[in-house]
This record gives sequence, C-alpha cells and structure tokens, in this order.
Amino acid sequence: MASPSSPFADLSSAFAEAVAITSPHIVEVQSRSSLASGFFWRKNLIVTPDETLAENGTIEVEQADGSVLDAKLVGRDPATDIALLRVEGAKAEAATLGSSATRPGALALVVAAAESAPLVACGVIAAVGHAWQSMRGGTIDARIEMDIRLSRRAEGGLAIDGSGQAFGMAVRGPGGRTLIIPTATINRIASQLAEHGRVPVAYLGAGLKDVPLTDGGSGAMVMTLDPDGPASAAELLQGDIIVSWAGQRMPNVGTLLRGLRATPVGTTIPLGLRRGGSPLEVDIMIGDRPTK
Repeated sequence: MASPSSPFADLSSAFAEAVAITSPHIVEVQSRSSLASGFFWRKNLIVTPDETLAENGTIEVEQADGSVLDAKLVGRDPATDIALLRVEGAKAEAATLGSSATRPGALALVVAAAESAPLVACGVIAAVGHAWQSMRGGTIDARIEMDIRLSRRAEGGLAIDGSGQAFGMAVRGPGGRTLIIPTATINRIASQLAEHGRVPVAYLGAGLKDVPLTDGGSGAMVMTLDPDGPASAAELLQGDIIVSWAGQRMPNVGTLLRGLRATPVGTTIPLGLRRGGSPLEVDIMIGDRPTK
C-alpha cells in the first residue's frame, strides 16, 4: 500500500520538477580559469554575469548534455553585470523568463550548472525593493535579495519562484549578498547588446562643478564642453549654471548625474539655467557617450 503524501514530500517533488524543467536551459561558462553559469536567453544566445568573464581569451560553454561549444562575446555591460554570448549549433531552447511579482519570505531556487549537472540552491527571498542603481551606475529594475550563499559557479543561474517561473539571474553582490538581476533588466540590456554590441550611455558632453547661488542653494556650473557633444549642440556656454532638469530642481551635480543615467539616449530634456545671473531654459537631446 502506497504511503500517503505529505506536504514536505509534495514540496520536495515540486522543487525537483522545477529543477528538471529548468536545467536543460542552463550552461556552465568557462572563461580562462573562471567557472560560472549562464542560460539561453534566445536561440544560440546566452546571458551570463559580466564580472565572471575574463577581459579576453577564449570562452567555452558546456551544455546540459555534456557537449562543449565555443562562444563569442556579443557584448557586455559592467554597469548591470550582464554579458551576452553567442554560440552556434546549440540544441537547447531559450529559457522562459517570467514577470511574476516576488514577495519577501517566498521560497525560491537558484538553478545553475557544474560539469553538465544541475547545481541548486534553495532559500527565501529576503528583500524586495524598487529600482536602484548599481555602484557602476547601471539601473536595475527591482532590488531582489535571497538569503543564500552563492558559490562562484552558481553565479549566472536562474532564480525560480514557487510557480516554476524564472524571475531573474543570480549574482554575488557586495558583502557576499546574493542579488537577483530581474528579468526586466535582463531583457532590456541583452536586447541592446544583441542589437548594438554595447549599451548606449547617456551623455551631456559637459564637465560640471557644484557652485553656490547668490540667492541660496546651489547648481551645477558648466566648466568644460565637448565641442561635438549634446551640450555644445544645445548652445550651452562655459559658466552656465544648471539649476533644473525636466522641471525638477537639481541641487547638485550628483543629483543631475543620477537623472542623466536614468534618461534614455535620444530623449530631449529641458534644462533650467542661470546665465550671467539671468534665468534661461534650453532643450538638450541626450547623446550616446562616445566609445574610446
């Protein structure tokens, strides 16, 4: 006579099933002496953490069936810790990235890969917050932390919620925290890497310095100008003081730069200025920072 099912057995079985469904989409990524994980984002395109890749050299990926493929770097974005690789002849299909909301306290899995076998970690979602900027200036669409210690090999694994949906990529954050790069960020950045090989970076083309205003407060004075940059095209002058961005007060350079980083390239923004003590408003189209 079969033993009656238990909640624990049902949960264990559900976890094992989620791993079995997810693991064919996961690969191990070897870059020089570094081993990490990644997943098929699109056919023959793999997303993996940027920080785990060497600056140069060969890259190989090992699929779930044990086959090894050479990979080429399509592009990388250190600001969001996302890199995109291309392989040819991959058998695996792309993983399905869900958009379900995550809740603190919910159980979740990280499914990674090591030597053609699943590498799995289980824990709870410790924190969920609003969009934030990484230390390198990248915009992450939501802050999600898990209460697990992530091994180096497991970086790049998919985070799976209780419904079996992937809601992001696991990476190691500051202080050993496990952060999840959400699917909205992955899709946004990987799409730009696939199209351009890089992520366009918002650019003013002006060197700025905090200065006090005679009537109180402070602004961002234009100290230098790129002659081919957006600020020059908008006819800003050295000595102009930027006091507002899109109608919002800009009390210092740091606040202005945060607004700039959050603005898509090609957007036209009204700037409030002080020129020779008189107020002035100009429209500036945000450019793409030139590559070196």
